[in-house]
Amino acid sequence: MTPDYVHGYTHREAERLRDQAETLSDLLHSDTAYPAGCLVLEAGCGVGAQTAILSLRSRSARITSIDISSDSLRQARSALFDREIGFARADVFNLPFPDEAFDHVFLCFVLEHLKDPERALVELGRVLKAGGSMTVIEGDHGSCFFHPSSAEASIAWNSLIQVQAGLGADSLIGRRLYPLLSSAGLSDVQVSPRMVYSDASRPAMMDGFVRRTIIPMVEGVKESAISLGLADEASWEAGIRDLHRTAQPPEGTFCYTFFKGVGIK
Repeated sequence: MTPDYVHGYTHREAERLRDQAETLSDLLHSDTAYPAGCLVLEAGCGVGAQTAILSLRSRSARITSIDISSDSLRQARSALFDREIGFARADVFNLPFPDEAFDHVFLCFVLEHLKDPERALVELGRVLKAGGSMTVIEGDHGSCFFHPSSAEASIAWNSLIQVQAGLGADSLIGRRLYPLLSSAGLSDVQVSPRMVYSDASRPAMMDGFVRRTIIPMVEGVKESAISLGLADEASWEAGIRDLHRTAQPPEGTFCYTFFKGVGIK
């Protein structure tokens, strides 16, 4: 991730990332596991929210987790001090590792924040051994729909997409995983959609995904959205209130699709 990470590096964002990882653990990682003794590079580990899950599902793998933010790495080390994980500050565009240093590469919610995801994938492919796998998980903000809807809620949601685009990033990148991985030189690329759906019959998803993950993510771009003229204060607050209605029974519903891509070098 870069210093202009759209969601910021606040304590609340760190909590949001951990809530998101816990809520989506089975959906995203039920089929993620690495053999004992293999070397795994996790790129863009942030505060270690995904690292925690990765290490639990591959207890005997040797994981190295990198990030560009020193503060995020400090939080990750603190949270996972009891696990044998190597943490290092590194730039995904210029990795401090030799060619073919790792058996597998893993990254989750990273490419959407990069101005040049293609170059990052090529560099990650450089440190991946021949025959090794690269796993990439991304969201796609354009896949979202919710009920009840309103013009104000749509303005707030679309502001998130536009603010991120203004930073040169792509919050719609999930739909591009297949061509991205293929153009990076990976073969046997397989992409699977992972849909999150929330309604009153799924209270855990209403709370963990909509209230504690999605809405705080939108709230985090309030100042940028208003300063860019994407919304005014009144319409923004109305939009956030309406988004909260999508997590309220009996009528609230929310749907979002993630994409998981795996390719072989």
